[in-house]
Amino acid sequence: MLRAFRAAAALIALCVSAAFANAQSLPREVATRAEIYPIPSLTLSDQQFLSGDAAAGKAVTVAGEFRVAQGTGKLPVVVLMHGSSGVGATTEAWVHAFNAMGISTFVIDGFTGRGLTVVGPNQALLGRLNLIVDIYRSLEILAKHPRVDPDRIVLMGFSRGGQATLYASLNRFNKLWNKSGIQFAAYIPFYPDCSTSYVGDTEVAARPIRIFHGTPDDYNPVKSCKAFVERLKAAGRDVVLTEYPDSAHGFDSGLLGAATVAVSANAQTVRNCQIREGDGGVLMNASTQAPFTYKDSCVELNPHVGGNPATAAESRKAVEEFLQALLKLG
Repeated sequence: MLRAFRAAAALIALCVSAAFANAQSLPREVATRAEIYPIPSLTLSDQQFLSGDAAAGKAVTVAGEFRVAQGTGKLPVVVLMHGSSGVGATTEAWVHAFNAMGISTFVIDGFTGRGLTVVGPNQALLGRLNLIVDIYRSLEILAKHPRVDPDRIVLMGFSRGGQATLYASLNRFNKLWNKSGIQFAAYIPFYPDCSTSYVGDTEVAARPIRIFHGTPDDYNPVKSCKAFVERLKAAGRDVVLTEYPDSAHGFDSGLLGAATVAVSANAQTVRNCQIREGDGGVLMNASTQAPFTYKDSCVELNPHVGGNPATAAESRKAVEEFLQALLKLG
């Protein structure tokens, strides 16, 4: 009996040892744990968002996937916000890159809980600023998580999510909607739309903003972002715009090997619109001086999207180097 017990104990120890060794040899990009979180949020019009009218919003539950990177203690996190087509494969490439650095990731899905899959052909399905509420609500969850360093949470977003990332930096919006008690350590928008001017939009959090964009982007042209960046710099803000030639909208899909550019059929673009915030939080078409709608003549269709493996790799390297220094990674 004793011999059998010792043999069983030895077998268990061997299995535990093998499992431990296997865990230790996991590729760095593999997270040690994945957690799915319901995120209580609101669906709001832009006017309701800008006026801080939470009572008028419709309660909704969206979702977030938290992947805990390999490491111990409280780890840094990158929150990722998708664009008009929802969470896609390119997001996974970024998740793997960050997890490999020892950075956990929190991917927000702002569409499924709202019954949406894509909004490109009908951007009016969701307010231009609504994803910012989801972002701040996610920050509330992460601020309390035992494996998260609340001082090292970075926000990154793409296209519509890049727009949300950029404007989530505004002090005014943080005061209205961010109830987490903390701020993001940095903001990294990829090819955002910068065509809208908001009241007080140069008053941003005292955190770095790093924008990545493509020269030929005809979905969200870089020109409007350049103009906004100049205004931010004039106000003394820490902002840098990195522009890549031969890089269409969504160029970082090149991380997956995508190397062709195609028309995004029937997708709406405000590339020729100038939108500004008017009285009472109403978004106005600056050309017509009437409230902006996606039926305005400045709204066009069929912009191009596509990957560029070379500039995708360059942007990943630039983001990794920025995070390495910002988050003081060993």
